[in-house]
Amino acid sequence: MLDLVIRDATLASGRRVDVGISDERIATVAEAGALELVSKHRIDALGLHLLPGIIDPHVHLNWANRR
Repeated sequence: MLDLVIRDATLASGRRVDVGISDERIATVAEAGALELVSKHRIDALGLHLLPGIIDPHVHLNWANRR
């Protein structure tokens, strides 16, 4: 059993998927709706984009050195 399933997320490619998380890592990626009943917790991501690996997409690099 998975710890968490993120349901109906849209990837950058436009593909809709379910993402299964186990022990704080991505365990599986499946077609949307495939992982509906196999997790302890669920997040409904319908209409939202999933960007694995991006922790904070809003970043100001070199902000301290701006003039």
